[in-house]
Amino acid sequence: MSKKIITIGRQFGSGGKQIGEALAKKMQVPFYDKELLKHAAKESGICEEIFDSFDERPTNSFLYSLVMDPYSFGFGASPELPLNHKVFLAAFDTIKNLANQDGSCVFVGRCADYALKDVDGVLNVFIYANLEDRIKRISQKYEISENNAKDMIKKEDKSRASYYNYYTSKRWGEMKGYDICINTSIYGIEKTVDMLYEIITKY
Repeated sequence: MSKKIITIGRQFGSGGKQIGEALAKKMQVPFYDKELLKHAAKESGICEEIFDSFDERPTNSFLYSLVMDPYSFGFGASPELPLNHKVFLAAFDTIKNLANQDGSCVFVGRCADYALKDVDGVLNVFIYANLEDRIKRISQKYEISENNAKDMIKKEDKSRASYYNYYTSKRWGEMKGYDICINTSIYGIEKTVDMLYEIITKY
C-alpha cells in the first residue's frame, strides 16, 4: 500500500477516536491523538502540561490568554505571540513533520486536515452520530447520567468547533470541508473502520 495519511475530525461521542485507533491498527501504521502532544512538547520545548491545557480548547478569550501568558500582551519586557498561538503552531509543525516522514499514519482532531491541506495523499474524514447514540455512549463510558452526558457533549463539541473555526479557514463539521463523512449511528464502529480501510486501499 502506498503512503496514506488519514485525518479524522469527530463529534464527541461519535466513536471517532476509537475508529482512528482501529483503522491505524488495521493499516499497521502510527496513530496520533494525545500522542501528538508529546511530540509537539518535545520538539518545541513547551511543557506537555501546557499543551494539554490548550488541547482543542477555545482560544479566542483575551482574558484566558492573559491569565495564562500575561507577557504576550505587552505587560512584560518581551511582547510576543500569545501562548495559545505558540502551542497551536508547535502542534501544527509537528503534524506536518510527522506527515512528511516515510510511511502512512492516522491523525485524530487538532486541525490536522488544515495543517496538511497542501499535502498529497491525504484523506479527510469526519465522523458524526445521532445525538441519542452519542449520549448513550458517553453515559456508559464515563458512568454518568444521560443528562450529564448531554451537557458534556454540548460543551465538548462547542470547544472543538471554537478551536477549529478560530485557527482554520473552514467550519468544523461542515460536510463540504471533508472528503468523507460517516454517521456511525447507521454503520457502527467496525463497519465504518472496514469501509474506510477499503476506500484507503483503493484510492
